[in-house]
Amino acid sequence: MPDSSRPHRPPRLPATHAWYAVAVLTLANVSGFVDRQILALLVTPIQRDLGVTDTELGVLAGLGFAVFYSLLGLPIGRWVDGGGHRPRIVALGAAVWSLLTAATAGARSYAQLFLLRIGVGVGEATLSPAAVSIIADAFPSERRGLAMSTYMVGTFAGSGIAYALGAFVVGRLDRPGMLELPLLGSVFPWQAVFLLVGIPGVLVALLALTMREPRAEQAAPPPRDAASLSAVWQHMRAHGRTMASLSLGYACSAAVNYGIAFWLATFLMRTHGWSVAEAGTLQGVLTFTVGPVGVLLGGRLSDAWTRRGRVDAPLRVGMLAALGMLVCAGSYPVVPSATVAAALLVPVNLFAAMPWGAANAAVAEAMPATLRGQGSALYQLVQNLVSGAVGPAAVAILTDRVFRDPAAVRWSLAAVAVVGMSVTLLLLGWGRTAYQRTVTAVREMEEEQERGTASAA
Repeated sequence: MPDSSRPHRPPRLPATHAWYAVAVLTLANVSGFVDRQILALLVTPIQRDLGVTDTELGVLAGLGFAVFYSLLGLPIGRWVDGGGHRPRIVALGAAVWSLLTAATAGARSYAQLFLLRIGVGVGEATLSPAAVSIIADAFPSERRGLAMSTYMVGTFAGSGIAYALGAFVVGRLDRPGMLELPLLGSVFPWQAVFLLVGIPGVLVALLALTMREPRAEQAAPPPRDAASLSAVWQHMRAHGRTMASLSLGYACSAAVNYGIAFWLATFLMRTHGWSVAEAGTLQGVLTFTVGPVGVLLGGRLSDAWTRRGRVDAPLRVGMLAALGMLVCAGSYPVVPSATVAAALLVPVNLFAAMPWGAANAAVAEAMPATLRGQGSALYQLVQNLVSGAVGPAAVAILTDRVFRDPAAVRWSLAAVAVVGMSVTLLLLGWGRTAYQRTVTAVREMEEEQERGTASAA
């Protein structure tokens, strides 16, 4: 009988095909993040034209997207691990999120908008488990950091594009009245933006079908029970300290990032008297330009340390980034000069982006090949729920309940950054030794499986 406790080790794709897959997955990530972020930048016209409240919009972004996106990642991760054709899974998800984003152009009520955003979240839930699994199968350990970081560039490019489109709409199209569009008839101006960002994703879905499935290179499929829920549970129990440190450590880091992203423009306006356009432009430019540099730098650093035998290389990158954020993100809110604050936001964006490719690589390294989809989904679930719930809310609670002064948002941002990144350092440091043991054990089992396969042949 096959030993399902041993991970199946798939062969690598040729380099050209592997990097082509990364390029397509990066485009999919760009598309997904544009569709995800654009809603937050159209709050004012949506409230005016559909008559919805702040609370309703908050539920729309939370329950309507984030919760479904996070929870549905788990069954999708099982689909990925259970032998599903991963390029087709990505293609299906991209088609769903893109078509439903475009369909928002026809929404005439809050209920319709809510249902459409649930659908967008369901579609986007396919990407991360499949992408992490594909990239991990296509690249060896010493090159996964850069490959994962390239994929994560889509996060920052997509957010930057969304900021730019949002600024354009607010500046050019944010007015009462309707637009006439072919087939759709009369729509609100902001609805045309959803149509504009949704349609290109269909092309991404078609491109996803052109990726090669690494499993197609296998002489034999993995054991049918290798991706079972019991196998996932057994691995999590055996390596609980590793998985806890990765999920919670990076979640704390993400919480600080979410808090900064949500409150940065407000800070610049309240503290330094900037306009909405000035604050939005700075935030968009830094996200689009410095963010990709930071995430690629983190990936290269992780690969370089891995080649030197540092098994815990991804966690080292996470700790370095947390230390940089502790200093820079703890400083920019409290300096008296707007110019100095803006200058400090450059390294803040660099360090904020640095760990995320390495973080995906860490999750992939810590999971057997047959469990990576589900492992990625669990990691994303913890990260999204913790960071989304804690980050922006922590800043608001400190401002309202502790400092009791809207102008004190600067001190709230500084406090959240210092505390959050200190906890990140502690959690990742706590997990380093356990992570090294986990990765070593996974690699030894892969090598044993490979030797067994060779002997059987």
